[in-house]
Amino acid sequence: MRKAVKFGGSSLADAGQFRKAGEIIRADKGRRYIVPSAPGKRFAEDIKVTDMLYACYALAEEGKDFRENLKRIARRYGAIIDGLELEISLDKEFEIIEERFLESAGIEYAASRGEYLNGIVMAAYLDYEFVDAAEVIIFDEQGTFDADATDRILSARLQGCENAVIPGFYGAMPDGTIKTFPRDGSDITGALVAAAIGADVYENWKDVDGVLMANPQIVDNPKVVRSITYKELRELAYMGANVLHEDSIFPVRRKGIPINIRNTNKPEDEGTWIMEKTIQPTKYVITGIAGKKGFCSINIEKERRSSQIGFGSTVLQIFEENGLSFEHVPTGIDTMTAYIHQEEFMPRADNVVKELRKRLQPDGIEIESDLALIAVVGRNMKSTRGTAGKIFSALSHANVNLKMIDQGSSQLNIIIGVSNQDFEKAIQAIYNIFVVVRL
Repeated sequence: MRKAVKFGGSSLADAGQFRKAGEIIRADKGRRYIVPSAPGKRFAEDIKVTDMLYACYALAEEGKDFRENLKRIARRYGAIIDGLELEISLDKEFEIIEERFLESAGIEYAASRGEYLNGIVMAAYLDYEFVDAAEVIIFDEQGTFDADATDRILSARLQGCENAVIPGFYGAMPDGTIKTFPRDGSDITGALVAAAIGADVYENWKDVDGVLMANPQIVDNPKVVRSITYKELRELAYMGANVLHEDSIFPVRRKGIPINIRNTNKPEDEGTWIMEKTIQPTKYVITGIAGKKGFCSINIEKERRSSQIGFGSTVLQIFEENGLSFEHVPTGIDTMTAYIHQEEFMPRADNVVKELRKRLQPDGIEIESDLALIAVVGRNMKSTRGTAGKIFSALSHANVNLKMIDQGSSQLNIIIGVSNQDFEKAIQAIYNIFVVVRL
């Protein structure tokens, strides 16, 4: 069995965590291709190495002395190397980083060095081959990720490696300029490696037990989801569940590779399995709940709106012309409402309203701010009667005013809108009625 294995920053934060990762890797000969993140926090008040690099490079850009900050980062790696009793030195690498900072190599180069250096340490610790992600993760001249070129080059490169460490989070453009994925992009690199080697499993080791049914900062000790489909995970990830970067699903999904989310600190636990389809029965009607704050609604009212051809397309065109994307657009006979990120909308609000009035002559336009959207997701919902009714009941008992409800065409999710101030209360109420009380 061939496995691509990615370790998150908290799993590699210090020498002790490195040793745990090493034990996990050596316990299974199939764990041959490893993708490390940069060292994360060792304790609550600690700073992630990536954030240290961002701050260090900011000083360099301002023409200030950044060397002491760079030395602090070097000491972080030195402590890991000493703790693992390795006979390697990163002094030359830090000399190069200092030179590149002085040459204004760019913020993405700076951010990528955390994974790059950790990859070198991990390769030395495991005695695996080090493969620089800049050589195998390809972005085009415009900085757009090239999936086909990456799969081709990465596959060819790893075909000749019995075991390899490939740093996460970054790649390079044709001229060698370092380009990074979004934050948590090491998840994407892991998926690309899994796809390139035709892995049987993509293991993603973190500091959580798996995908949780709700945010643990809102719900106390939420249940772990033991099996979840790609579609369900994308819905939850899009709405804020951050256990796995949503873009990491595509490379493995295309090749039918399951993802296994595991806890580095509980290697005996099975974690969560993510796959295309699953026949494994779920204990609850819903799979999970996730949401985001910070939306506003633009409600456009016009008599006989539904019979006016082009009304909806004109609304969306006005949003597009103003650089706005919408989240949901529930409609009625005489109304159309768009939910948009508030921070993006407010600077453009006057122009959007002016264009809506000019081109649609609506009877009225109402804007409501400080809203939150919550997704209730589950593959069992479409075959279970009364799901929406239970949501209404839960919110009513919690004295939460429902602003909007919208069910996706796949019947995989129900989106509700509430006030920002009711966000946490709403999630707790929905979790309680489906998981705790289970009426």
